[in-house]
Amino acid sequence: MAERDYDIVLFGATGFTGGLTAEYLARHAPARLRWALAGRNRKKLEAVRDRLAGIDPRLEVMDLLVADSSDAEALAGIAARTKVVATTIGPYLEHGEPLVAACAGSGTDYVDLTGEPEFVDRMWLAHHETAVASGARLVHACGFDSIPHDLGVYYTVQQLPTSGPVTVRGVVRTNGTASGGTFHSALGAFSRVKHMRSAHAERRRVEGRPEGRSSRAVAGTPHRDSVLGYWLLPLPTIDPTVVARSGAALASYGPEFRYSHYAGTRTLRYAAGGLAGATALGLAAQVGPLRNLLKSRVPQGEGPGESRRRKTWFTVDFVAEAGGQRLHTRVSGGDPGYGETAKMLGESSLCLAFDTNPPTAGQVTTAVAMGDNLLTRLQKAGMGFEVVG
Repeated sequence: MAERDYDIVLFGATGFTGGLTAEYLARHAPARLRWALAGRNRKKLEAVRDRLAGIDPRLEVMDLLVADSSDAEALAGIAARTKVVATTIGPYLEHGEPLVAACAGSGTDYVDLTGEPEFVDRMWLAHHETAVASGARLVHACGFDSIPHDLGVYYTVQQLPTSGPVTVRGVVRTNGTASGGTFHSALGAFSRVKHMRSAHAERRRVEGRPEGRSSRAVAGTPHRDSVLGYWLLPLPTIDPTVVARSGAALASYGPEFRYSHYAGTRTLRYAAGGLAGATALGLAAQVGPLRNLLKSRVPQGEGPGESRRRKTWFTVDFVAEAGGQRLHTRVSGGDPGYGETAKMLGESSLCLAFDTNPPTAGQVTTAVAMGDNLLTRLQKAGMGFEVVG
């Protein structure tokens, strides 16, 4: 890549999670980082810059780039000036494609926080080949969706023999709540189930499968886990699909890889309540007025205060079986929807900007694009990756 003006440009810093990401970079990025903030409202960008200057006075003069998320020409100009673009502007299905297109065309690495399967599949169909040709790495889902699960399985598989079939189940637990942006994206996805399935099917037809190997996400059923002692509820998120795509791309996952994904609760009553709540939300999302009412009750761009975030935690337990062995690993951290997501997006951006990563291009997962480098970065930043038993 020819020398560019910036290492990272961050879109969305005027929002809640974007602001936390900007603050994370201000506190933890190396001094050599050349970065800028981008968005459509200069006054709001100036307010964020003033806040960042209180963390690091050198940022008082950082560049601000004004561009609307729908302005293809302006976005292309910004993408051409930086090595990496990070964006927190969602729902991505509504606002995301022009920036993906700009990065794919400019050979610029791209990271986001999307958990929207339809968006990811449509971006692969529309821009993967362009990114392969330009050398851009398009890495979606660089927050709680889906780094703990994708890198957690990547870490787990490294501890296993992979000469034969490998099966892994991931079990998520947290006392946190979804962010407003995540809630809006989930409602949008629930309301577009047919569109989502259509995009997925079209991608499968075009993409093909790894030769001589198989990797699949397996839909589980509610049950009690005899190893972990939790009641498990299948989670209809993007995470198992991301993990399965890493398994398809990386031979280290073995010749036959299967992954299932759950929420874990201590009692059957909570599991039943979670299932009922998810079903009700899915049904409500089908009705336009009710969907809009729910969105109005959980606004985007807002989140809990620092004291609440300090009390929030998450764990993802993985139970893996391969070669007659069983392994229990765990990924853990603090507030998943905000603080840890900002950390994960920030470290993903820095990893692409500065680290010597595996050679790849096009739309790829975090495990494929950054693997060991991002795993090491997140461990140093305080996220836990450990073998439990």
